[in-house]
Amino acid sequence: MSKASREERRQGPSLVRGKFLPDSTYDERLLDRRGSTEWLHMDPWRVLRIQAEFVEGFGQLGELPPAVTVFGSARTHADDADYAMGERLGQALAEAGYAVITGGGPGIMEAANKGARQAGGISVGLGIELPFEQKLNDYVDLGIEFRYFFVRKTMFVKYACGFVALPGGFGTLDELFEALTLVQTRKVTSFPVILMGGEFWGGLLDWIRGTLVKTGKISPEDVNLIQVTDDVDEAVRIIVESDRERNGARQEP
Repeated sequence: MSKASREERRQGPSLVRGKFLPDSTYDERLLDRRGSTEWLHMDPWRVLRIQAEFVEGFGQLGELPPAVTVFGSARTHADDADYAMGERLGQALAEAGYAVITGGGPGIMEAANKGARQAGGISVGLGIELPFEQKLNDYVDLGIEFRYFFVRKTMFVKYACGFVALPGGFGTLDELFEALTLVQTRKVTSFPVILMGGEFWGGLLDWIRGTLVKTGKISPEDVNLIQVTDDVDEAVRIIVESDRERNGARQEP
């Protein structure tokens, strides 16, 4: 971690440094029940800040064209094959007319934003306050910094017509399974969830089929909610076809 990253932090639209650096994040303080009960009297004020984040997100993103959210590891280096795949994906999505939304950080997120921008598309980054993090990458054209994960997650889903997950860690898995849950429970419809990097995801898919399905935790058809490919063109084709089906269904009398 660089010295600069330890001495400054983004907090929503604000940047704090030096003596203004807090010891914890907004999410941590919101979820913490230790100590005195003074926090009970602070939560109503937090609601106003949460409301403001929703208003900011809706206002900034409401006029986006159809968009695709791309997830993947922040730890992926620029010389990694996964980075190159993320860059090609961002470019292909932009060429197909989609805005590209990422978490705005480095690694795969940067790659997808870079590909979209270089193709002349709309590159969006939705950042989050973290104790060790990372600024928005240099390829983001429209960036919003959030304090609360659940507000940010709403924006990822509300303005996207599909998810693509490249190899990543806990954050990627979190978003992947949230997307699958929303589709499974029909909170969103005609929403493709695509995994890119078949070798990386193979063990997880084996566990889903061999444990979740086998023990009845999910239905066999739930596995079909996940589509896997290493082909950028195929990933874009899946999204385009799903988009056409959804739009066609809306236009039917």
